[in-house]
Amino acid sequence: FQSYRFSLSWSRILPTGFANKISQDGIAYYHKLIDALLAKGIEPLITIYHWDHPQILEDLGGWTNELMVDWFGDYARVVFHEFGPKVKLFATLNEPDSVCISGYAEGAQAPGKVLNGIGDYLCMHNMLKAHAKAYHIYDKEFRSLQNGDVGIVINVGGFYPKTEEDRDAAEIAHQFKNGWQLSPIFSEQGDYPKLMKEILANKSEEGGFTKSRLPVFSQEWIDSIRGSADFLGMNYYTAHLVEFGTTGPDPSYYRDQGVTESFDPSWKPTASNWLYQVPQSLGDSLIRISRDYKNPLIYITENGMSDLGDTNDPDRIQFFHDYIKSMLLAINDHHVNVKRYYLWSILDNFEWERGYSERFGIVHVDFEDPNRKRTWKKSAYWWQQVTRHRKLLSNISVNVV
Repeated sequence: FQSYRFSLSWSRILPTGFANKISQDGIAYYHKLIDALLAKGIEPLITIYHWDHPQILEDLGGWTNELMVDWFGDYARVVFHEFGPKVKLFATLNEPDSVCISGYAEGAQAPGKVLNGIGDYLCMHNMLKAHAKAYHIYDKEFRSLQNGDVGIVINVGGFYPKTEEDRDAAEIAHQFKNGWQLSPIFSEQGDYPKLMKEILANKSEEGGFTKSRLPVFSQEWIDSIRGSADFLGMNYYTAHLVEFGTTGPDPSYYRDQGVTESFDPSWKPTASNWLYQVPQSLGDSLIRISRDYKNPLIYITENGMSDLGDTNDPDRIQFFHDYIKSMLLAINDHHVNVKRYYLWSILDNFEWERGYSERFGIVHVDFEDPNRKRTWKKSAYWWQQVTRHRKLLSNISVNVV
């Protein structure tokens, strides 16, 4: 491997939540990791925020509180100061929509708030501001000395119309998921997608609200957020078929769209009910983003599939092969500007509310063993060959030695 992406814990570095107290033990922990990677010639990519923050900040409202923008900026400044001399790649936030929908609307993940149709949009509004805040802190205070890059990691989804009559439905789904996060940063005009703003203004009025539930950016914030990324980190897993319909409580992010999503029965499932294998959708999504946002620099920051933990995992090898092929076709045939690919994940790990039941690693971890014994899966041996030869191996059978 040439590079390794890992995420910091805000609480480990700033245990009080604020920059008044910096944990030297926490800082030392990450320096040891960074130094070990650099000693092996592996470049670190640091994700500054991956869904966890100190409890005191959540007690103060978390991502529904606009002050979180400044608190995140203070945290990012500490990160840049401490690690920027060694690390040249930073992603501010991982998957804002996952935090905002699962954490501040549906209550499925931490912090478990059920604030459908309001908390989700408020959360995203503040996360986009926080991202821009951190980006400009780096730009003004650190870039000239450290010469690094700062981007953001977005969870992109693919959407296909279920029938010819559902093309508009698929476009709505695309703009609500992808455009919601991408357009404010990567579009020429900035701000949320026009389609999304119009739909939410109408839905809010129908619901008796005095103004849209989608917060409004000032022109100053539109200008600050637009262009605030040196690269797009793109997490990519799956796609959906979309048709017009109604789902979710009223109001809610899903209800607002007026569409329903499903999977084509011909798509292969995985151990995760949200993840079906649709490799061509990665290339299609890359081409769409390249077209809409003037071909930004893209790093695939996550791509992988889950199973129940077998070390003999030919399905995972096939998944990687087919998705990477789709990516390479987009690069070679459509000149999409993808420069890095990070698989998810090197180890089986804690999958949020699903715990350890779904395994994404190419290395098996025995969570019943006090030593957490590691065992290479067949996919790890396949990756060993791919990285050694720098070629996409079409033969997925691997001799394990």
